[in-house]
Amino acid sequence: MPSWIRAVILPLSGLLLTLPAAADVKARSCSEVRQAYGAKGFSLADIPFQEIAGEHLRICPQEYTCCTTEMEDKLSQQSKLEFENLVEETSHFVRTTFVSRHKKFDEFFRELLENAEKSLNDMFVRTYGMLYMQNSEVFQDLFTELKRYYTGGNVNLEEMLNDFWARLLERMFQLINPQYHFSEDYLECVSKYTDQLKPFGDVPRKLKIQVTRSFIAARTFVQGLTVGREVANRVSKVSPTPGCIRALMKMLYCPYCRGLPTVRPCNNYCLNVMKGCLANQADLDTEWNLFIDAMLLVAERLEGPFNIESVMDPIDVKISEAIMNMQENSMQVSAKVFQGCGQPKPAPALRSARSAPENFNTRFRPYNPEERPTTAAGTSLDRLVTDIKEKLKLSKKVWSSLPYTICKDERVTAGTSNEEECWNGHSKARYLPEIMNDGLTNQINNPEVEVDITRPDTFIRQQIMALRVMTNKLKNAYNGNDVNFQDTSDESSGSGSGSGCMDDVCPTEFEFVTTEAPAVDPDRREEESSASKFSSSLISWSLVCMVLSLQRLYR
Repeated sequence: MPSWIRAVILPLSGLLLTLPAAADVKARSCSEVRQAYGAKGFSLADIPFQEIAGEHLRICPQEYTCCTTEMEDKLSQQSKLEFENLVEETSHFVRTTFVSRHKKFDEFFRELLENAEKSLNDMFVRTYGMLYMQNSEVFQDLFTELKRYYTGGNVNLEEMLNDFWARLLERMFQLINPQYHFSEDYLECVSKYTDQLKPFGDVPRKLKIQVTRSFIAARTFVQGLTVGREVANRVSKVSPTPGCIRALMKMLYCPYCRGLPTVRPCNNYCLNVMKGCLANQADLDTEWNLFIDAMLLVAERLEGPFNIESVMDPIDVKISEAIMNMQENSMQVSAKVFQGCGQPKPAPALRSARSAPENFNTRFRPYNPEERPTTAAGTSLDRLVTDIKEKLKLSKKVWSSLPYTICKDERVTAGTSNEEECWNGHSKARYLPEIMNDGLTNQINNPEVEVDITRPDTFIRQQIMALRVMTNKLKNAYNGNDVNFQDTSDESSGSGSGSGCMDDVCPTEFEFVTTEAPAVDPDRREEESSASKFSSSLISWSLVCMVLSLQRLYR
């Protein structure tokens, strides 16, 4: 056969062989794609009835396709929207945990303070009557400052408590010495003797330690819940990069364009896409886990030595105990003050006629603990802490696990049991590339998503810094220190390990300290005994050692 004939026949035969196959491809229907596309809410006017040439496609394989340019654009936006919703759904647990628990703890602490103030007011009105009501602003100011500290006010707790006891000493000193007139300068001198004379016994020192540590822990813990809530809310609202959007479109909707709308992505293929898209979120994980660990440590403090509920519930009794100590040692205190500040001027005749015992001779009805108002939602701090600890532990590694959680969703992938009949980015077959490790730097060779590892997400870095700052605050609170007001004294500096308290620094109970009074005439002794009867009733249900001490006084 002549060569020219061969040159004509061979190309013709090749053409004849390829024509039927091409005709078959062109004849493939897009009916399944049209149905799936319409189910997404899109207009069927965009989609052809049969496959068309795919040279116009910018993301999906440029082969015969059921997708027009308009379809590819719309499905690309749809993939972005679905990805954003998936991340928000997957992080729903951690977000609702911080939102709901912040609300619960904040409600609890606020109501605890309100109840403690109401309890003290009710008790003192019944116990001290008009004397308390005339001086109630001293106690009201105490609770006002405690509330202001809790809500983020710039309050130095130790200075505020020292001021409270100094003011209380000034008021009581006038009440136990009504026969004298005291100027402002004289009363200021009196307040300077608070630490030296210890007129209120050991109550102020121990209460200061307990109040400062419990309030620091409570406020910092709620601030931690606030930061966790804000970080979780912000990070869950992702803004995918153009490279991520291309990869999402290719994974989720290029099967539509290939006429395979029911074929879902391979699991490992999904993991590489998600790890590339969520690379910066994964970098949040290290600081997030440190933050959760610090929250758990402070939660343990709230259950134990820094339990604000165990401090605030009986604060009325503790303050009343301090007042009783002042009464019992009033003569010694007065004598030492007169020695240090000078002899005061006598008061006008009308006022001096009223003696101290008459001022304090008040009938007292024993206080029933059952009358104490319940705290928020009838719950307790221990129950709240137990609940939050369980949920905090579950939120660890939440950001690095996002790709795995999303790719386990049966709505997204074909699952791990169907590795042969899944979409691998090009066709229905096994996905072969290896799975990338977590984090931004590990995406340098990600086969699915173009990731610039030299440009970390600024927004995520801001959240990392916020967590770092909060973790530092929590560590300080764990040790009993406020980052704004760290005290270097032995009494209030915390230990970095164990319970954070020494036996003589963080007592679980108050010791009752008495001082022997100087000899007085029988009439005076009888009046003092009458003046202190209400106090013995108050603490009759308290510690056994306190009761025994009182009994000794009355013999």
